[in-house]
Amino acid sequence: MLKYTNYAIVASFFCLWLNSFFTETTQIIIAFSLIFSFGILHGANDLLLIQSTNDSHNRISFKKILTYYVLVVLFGVLLFYLIPMLALVLFIFVSAFHFGDQQGLYFDFKVSKFLLIVYPFIYGIIILYLLFYFHSNEVEVIITEIIRFKVPTLYINEILLTSGLIFLSISAYFYWNFESFRKKLQAELFFLVVFAVIFKTSSLIWGFAIYFIIWHSIPSILDQIKFIYGSFTFSNFIAYCRNAFAYWLASLLGIGLLYFLFRDKEIFNALFFSFLAAITFPHVLVILKVMHKKNTKSA
Repeated sequence: MLKYTNYAIVASFFCLWLNSFFTETTQIIIAFSLIFSFGILHGANDLLLIQSTNDSHNRISFKKILTYYVLVVLFGVLLFYLIPMLALVLFIFVSAFHFGDQQGLYFDFKVSKFLLIVYPFIYGIIILYLLFYFHSNEVEVIITEIIRFKVPTLYINEILLTSGLIFLSISAYFYWNFESFRKKLQAELFFLVVFAVIFKTSSLIWGFAIYFIIWHSIPSILDQIKFIYGSFTFSNFIAYCRNAFAYWLASLLGIGLLYFLFRDKEIFNALFFSFLAAITFPHVLVILKVMHKKNTKSA
């Protein structure tokens, strides 16, 4: 993964350089194209991942897995419709942990389960709120559309500062007590600086696309392929895409239907992000199960 991060840094700044050549409309088209391709693809093989985590003597049928998965997605959609404020907070929390967890903050030293959850969660909160901080006005508009009323303040500065202090405090403890974690911590602090530069110098959608595709979706796809097939090869990547195609297409059709029905309405952005959030909830649960399986094998 260290070799990939070198490519990711170069690719990120190359995208920032391209930023100066693209109009805002072009950026939006390219960004959504990437999100609809690699972004949705990285969560389209969840059913196969679930099957791969099940032991042969305790294997759940495909239909039952599909039923559970669809129910979780429908629950997410219903929650956004009935209690959008609660759904949005859950989405931010779940996404934050998922983003932090994808950074690979795993410890080769004994630490409490509480810190195993809190540390990547706080890291993910910092990533999200760095993006929110540099584009607070646009974020406020989108959130207002989602929850259907305007909040007095989003407390972006306060949350970012608080999470930053907590992250630095825990990091200082790890740095002081566990020498094996020091290089990893130095790298992650550098990556946060890279993310800040990306978010500061790009638009909301372009900055999010750079992070979401280069730093989250592609590394996740690589990890999933290695977990399912044992190694990453081009043939395994093709097999991964083939297995994911039906669910990737179903997600695109769902988004396309939303656009067709609500493209001229102000609520489309809210519906779009709500749909993405709904399919994120089961994906995060699947990835957590995968990571638990990997840790169990390596233990």
